[in-house]
This record gives sequence, structure tokens and C-alpha cells, in this order.
Amino acid sequence: MTTSTRGAAKTPAVLVLEDGRTFRGRAYGAVGETFGEAVFSTGMTGYQETLTDPSYHRQVVVMTAPHVGNTGVNDEDPESGRIWVSGYVVRDPARVSSNWRAQRSLDEELAAQGVVGISGIDTRALTRHLRERGAMRVGIFSGDAWTGVRDEALLARVKEQPEMTGANLSAEVATKEAYVVPAIGEKRFTVAAVDLGIKGMTPHRMAERGIEVHVLPATATAEDVYAVNPDGVFFSNGPGDPATADGPVAVMRSVLERRTPLFGICFGNQILGRALGFGTYKLKYGHRGINQPVQDRTTGKVEVTAHNHGFAVDAPLDKVSDTPYGRAEVSHVCLNDQVVEGLQLLDQPAFSVQYHPEAAAGPHDAAYLFDRFVSLMEAERA
Repeated sequence: MTTSTRGAAKTPAVLVLEDGRTFRGRAYGAVGETFGEAVFSTGMTGYQETLTDPSYHRQVVVMTAPHVGNTGVNDEDPESGRIWVSGYVVRDPARVSSNWRAQRSLDEELAAQGVVGISGIDTRALTRHLRERGAMRVGIFSGDAWTGVRDEALLARVKEQPEMTGANLSAEVATKEAYVVPAIGEKRFTVAAVDLGIKGMTPHRMAERGIEVHVLPATATAEDVYAVNPDGVFFSNGPGDPATADGPVAVMRSVLERRTPLFGICFGNQILGRALGFGTYKLKYGHRGINQPVQDRTTGKVEVTAHNHGFAVDAPLDKVSDTPYGRAEVSHVCLNDQVVEGLQLLDQPAFSVQYHPEAAAGPHDAAYLFDRFVSLMEAERA
């Protein structure tokens, strides 16, 4: 990626998809070039949390909401220490920030962190194209990266980029050193959290429930997990293809063998699926946004949930499955397309969901899942 930040708003830019379709607009954020997988997010708010979600590593995010940037950027809402998206695509960026918490504008933040974007294009047409053709590789070019370069040459650059299938990315976004998030108030439990791309609000939600969270690198071994003497083990969200995550799958199988209470979200759900013997597959265009309807099949309740995943677990919806660790069933399902959104074991304390119950950004419908994890640890202790 090469970037500059001068005069971005007036600089022409072009977005080139790997199937050859192009969209011309204006540079937004940094000027230069960037590559990634083109995906779309349906959230109307929460763009700062989206941008800083490590699960978006190596993805160019198209916002379906037409007007983006109204509330600016602050230092309290990021979910990690940096912006992780490879590029950003908006239709109508806000000219000014209008929120009492704003400390700077969104385009200033994108430019400061070297994130190349494009604005002024028909994001509805682009989203429809991705829904029909599927998520695909993309490049955004502006300034010297586009000047005098033929579209055929830009398309060739895009096709040179690696695909998301087969990408092993968790270690690139996870913490390199273990750290502790202390319990808020009285400490009740200790949890070992394997960071595959964890968002900052997730250990905070556990800390609110009296849990001391030991966040471990993606490369953590079972010995590292049990060195903290955990009451429960958590596997986080993260980017990439779950088919490459052999290390975390092996660690999870060790946790299942010891029957330690276990909770996984997003990538952690896919890891549990693999640990139980199910396959995973790439969705055509994935689920991204904060308005995805999911049914908890254990209660019948329908939740509006926050999603960011391009892969899913291939498990049967209509029966209980036998696994090496006891009986398992699909606990949650997406009502839009019947994709598996959660798994649970019936003979030991382990479950997972494919979405983001930490609600940053997004609805709070799924906060009960942290309480369910606490209940598993309480029952095990009793």
C-alpha cells in the first residue's frame, strides 16, 4: 500500500473489482492504492467499531448506508489500537462532524492511519453486484497510483492479490504478549481468552460480570491456557479461513477433553465446529452489519445481532449429531438464509455463536450469552 494525504477530497479515484467492473469517484481518507476482499456492511451506525474490528483485516468494506461520518471519530469507541480494514468505500461522506464526543473527522482519521478509500460512487449498485457475484478481490487507486495507468494494468494488479480462502490471518492481528483485564468489582472467575482478533469490548463485558480475563496470543498452547488455572476458556472472533486454524482447533480439543466450560464467538464458533468434526465453507458474500436476525433455538427467541463473518460451519440443522465429545446441536440459526449461527454440546459445558454479543457496535439482544457462560462456570464449580 502506498499513501499520501494531500487534497484527497478533490482527487479522482477508481475502484476495480477482479471481474473487471469499475467504479469511479473521489479519494476518501488517504491517497494511493490498496487491495483486499470487497465486502459490504449493512450497519447504519457504528462505523468506528467496524473500522477497528480486527476481523476486517485484509477486507475493503463497502458501507450500504449512504451518508457516513456524521458523528466523527473519538478515542473512546475503537475496538482495537488501529484501523484494520484495508480500504473504505462510502457514497456520501459527511462534510463536517456533528457530535459532542467527536474529536476529529472520519476522513482525517482514515488519512492519518493511511487507509485508502473512495467516495462518491453508487454503493447500492456495488452492493448489488457483490450480492449477485459474491465477495471478490478489489483494488482502490487514486493519485499517482492511477495517473497514467491503464485499467487493464490495474485489473492485473488486483488479480495478483491473494484470496481470502486459505488465508491464515489470526496471528497477524492478535496480541503478541498475554495481558490481563481485571474483574470489575469482586472477582468471581478466571477465564483464559484465546485472542484470534478479539475486540476490546469483549473482555470488558466479561469483566463486568466479575471475570478476570487473561488474554492470550493466537499461538497459545493448551499448556498456556491452563497455566492461568481458568474456570472457563473463551475463543474470540478473528479474520481469515477457519480451515487454516489447526493450532486453535487442537487447543480447543484439549479444552473439550478436560470438560472445562467453553465459549466461542465468530471465528471461535468455526473453531468449535472444526473441533467437533464439522466442516466449514465460504459464504457467497457473508454477513456483516448490526441488523441480522437470529433465532435462539433453545428458547425460540429472535434476536437482532451484529455480524462480521465470511465463513460458516457446515452442521446439520435438523438433528442432534454425535461427536467425539458427546452430542452436539445447532443452537442458533440465521433467519435470512438458515446459516448456522451457534453450536452447543449437550453432554458437557461448551457452546458458541457466530455473531458478536459484546454489542460494539450493535444491539444488546445477545448480552445474555455472557450470563450463560457465567452459569456454566457456576454449575461446574458447584
